[in-house]
Amino acid sequence: MNGIDMSLVDWSRGMFALTAMYHWIFVPLTLGLSFIVAIMETKYVRTGNEEWKRITKFWMTLFGINFAIGVSTGIILEFEFGTNWSNYSWFVGDIFGAPLAVEGIMAFFLESTFIAVMFFGWNKVSKKFHLLSTWLVAVGSNLSALWILVANAWMQNPVGMEFNPDTARNEMINFWEILLSPVAIHKFLHTISSGYVVSALFVTGVSAWFLLKKRHIMVARKSMHIAAVFGLLSAIFIAINGDSSATYVAKYQPMKLAAMEGLYQGSEGAPLVLIGILNHDKEPGDDSEDYVFALKIPKLLSFLGYKDFNAFVPGINDLVYGNKKQGIIPSEEKMATGKKAIRALAEYKAAKKNNNMAEAVKQLEIFKDNYKYFGYGFLPDKKSTIPNISLTFYSFHIMVGLGFFFIFLFALILWLLRKGTIEKKRPALRLAILSIPLGYLASQLGWVVAEVGRQPWTIQDILPTMVSTSHLSTGNVQITFWLFLILFTTLLIAEIKIMLRQIKIGPKGLDESKKERR
Repeated sequence: MNGIDMSLVDWSRGMFALTAMYHWIFVPLTLGLSFIVAIMETKYVRTGNEEWKRITKFWMTLFGINFAIGVSTGIILEFEFGTNWSNYSWFVGDIFGAPLAVEGIMAFFLESTFIAVMFFGWNKVSKKFHLLSTWLVAVGSNLSALWILVANAWMQNPVGMEFNPDTARNEMINFWEILLSPVAIHKFLHTISSGYVVSALFVTGVSAWFLLKKRHIMVARKSMHIAAVFGLLSAIFIAINGDSSATYVAKYQPMKLAAMEGLYQGSEGAPLVLIGILNHDKEPGDDSEDYVFALKIPKLLSFLGYKDFNAFVPGINDLVYGNKKQGIIPSEEKMATGKKAIRALAEYKAAKKNNNMAEAVKQLEIFKDNYKYFGYGFLPDKKSTIPNISLTFYSFHIMVGLGFFFIFLFALILWLLRKGTIEKKRPALRLAILSIPLGYLASQLGWVVAEVGRQPWTIQDILPTMVSTSHLSTGNVQITFWLFLILFTTLLIAEIKIMLRQIKIGPKGLDESKKERR
């Protein structure tokens, strides 16, 4: 495969996935719990009720434990771009590094400045200034996510750049086009909303545990009410935002959309698979059925992707083998175009080195005419353009199913709270507790869809994953992988133990007598 060590590529991908997925265990709770805590403190400042202060302090403690461990994994994740993905960092570092730099300068310093006031400023600063600090920590943590997600969205839809043939690097020409890209906006909103749902499920589940144990009844009810409202609004927003995001996936990453639906043969008025089991013996180009079983909603995929019930949605076969009627270019033709661009770039640099400017100008024009499919020139064969269909398909459908379940759960909790019967509905309380890990699962699956679904690309259509790695030995990456696995697992176990101990202690200073249970 042109001298590429695929074992190095696979282990590098594995290590990045390991770090990213562990990091994303901590981040969602930080994103949402920061705002839930800020809402609770706002209630305290407005009412002057000391009970709200104690509630705020309890959830703030859990936020602090999670925040501290999340920072450490995030730092490691960013370093990996230089250690394991140096070719990628060289190729687009001028663009990808800018949002990460802004994140460090703007968001991280905002968090670190006010988090000290948030935790240690009680009774040392005014109530309003402390409340402002809490809100700024929440805003800072979400701004941090904004810049990282802008960088990731740019990889999915590279805009606002220009390739410099002299340095063989992509350079930023329009920062605002990168920041305000519709893909970036939708990705940011969708991702942080998923974090809000995870946080709401966490607060709801912990509160349900208190109710089951008949402890801190008023604390649990008040916390559960805020979390359920916060979670319901977030879950509904995710469903709406996910619908609009499908348009951008269809436009910029049609292969990902086809993999999400297990769609091999495109069609007009394409149905959406509600529930399905893939035919795992299916191969691109054959005549076997796509699914063993599938429950479909007619024409809905066409509408979600193109806002037209009769629109043509390309399948995997169309994208690999082409479809003249729909104007879809075969992958092999794109690969030939990409190879032409790669050759022209090499000949341009050679011509400039030899001071043959006429030839340099000629080759530069050839390069520009074929740059659109530059990345395809590195691919070994046409089928390498297909991501892992099973993993993408099932991850997407489980994620969507869980999303609708969360809407039902939050609505149920609010209904029972309004009726005043929540303490008596033990099955509902147990369901709330069991739903905490389901929130994390859905959030992780969202990243699986986003990242696995866009393979083989590090940067869509421009840079494949297989040529993005550093020049390391596979053994070095393997050793680091296992060391990180041990380290991150230890940190996760430590956090869970500390969290559980703090939850068992409960809100400090609260009277659990009949007065609290009124």
